[in-house]
Amino acid sequence: MPQFSIGSRKIGEGQPVLIIAEVAQAHDGSLNIAHSFIDSVAAAGADAVKFQTHIAAAESSPQEQWRVPFSKQDASRFDYWKRMEFTKDQWRELKKHAESKGLIFLSSPFSVQAAELLKEIGLQAWKIASGEVRNELLLERIIATKLPVLVSSGMSSWSELDLTVQTLKRAGIPFLLMQCTSAYPCPPERVGLNLLKEMRDRFACESGLSDHSGTIWPSLAAATLGAKAVEVHVTWDRTMFGPDAVASITFAELKELVTGIRSTERMLNNPVNKEAEASSMANMRKMFGQSLVASRNISAGSSLKPEDLTTKKPQIGIPASEYQNVLGAKTIKDLKQGDFLQPSDIQK
Repeated sequence: MPQFSIGSRKIGEGQPVLIIAEVAQAHDGSLNIAHSFIDSVAAAGADAVKFQTHIAAAESSPQEQWRVPFSKQDASRFDYWKRMEFTKDQWRELKKHAESKGLIFLSSPFSVQAAELLKEIGLQAWKIASGEVRNELLLERIIATKLPVLVSSGMSSWSELDLTVQTLKRAGIPFLLMQCTSAYPCPPERVGLNLLKEMRDRFACESGLSDHSGTIWPSLAAATLGAKAVEVHVTWDRTMFGPDAVASITFAELKELVTGIRSTERMLNNPVNKEAEASSMANMRKMFGQSLVASRNISAGSSLKPEDLTTKKPQIGIPASEYQNVLGAKTIKDLKQGDFLQPSDIQK
């Protein structure tokens, strides 16, 4: 599976896991809050910040139903998407802000017009939301840019993913598939860590996890299992307003996740040679190992019996591991209780 790059950031085998913090609609239509999310994501150490780009008139209609009627401010789902809109210049400023903080800026388009807007502000990669996996019009615009694509698989069947992957491969588009369960929050038994390997094997591509559990554990496990990207929703507090807050992690947890994944990478990238490790512990083994010691006074010429021996630290005589070999040996000299047995003290 070849590596690919998002800007200067390489993705794939031997590269660090791409850690994406998903803001989605947590800004609740406030540009100021959206900018503050960028600052908090950067401070936590993530690699990328991701938004969603909605243009109400281009993606919605009066027929769209609320998934969960959470808003007391918006009369309809269309009104909510309208309130979530930013202008092209505002999106450009968000991207500029993210990049000034060293973050990759990502946003999922939910219409052809949203994709065109994002193309104009200069994205480095695309994130396709799980509901848009078979939106051929949107895919056509995205593929035309030749930029790498991250694909969430949440609502997709294998056959649907087969078609999308075939389309991407025919166009020569670098891509990564992200296992995703569209449940908010997602319980552990539905995270689907088994699908990371299944996706890699089925499509000969790198895989990742887009998680909605509201915890750091699935992403840590995914990193251990070879995921090359993880995505988590973020919030300052899970009691905040918004449809995704309950399925988000806090910025303190995001920082802990980053630390955990980077530590996991160090462990995975530095295999330990057991024999070499044991050899390097020679002095410590002497300090903490135990030796055979006379448990009572023993006359020269005696055959050593179990009741003649005990063990004590440090390992400065015959090691305790030689106990069975020493039994029955004859003492060459008198031994006092507490004497550490030496090879020169006995004759087998």
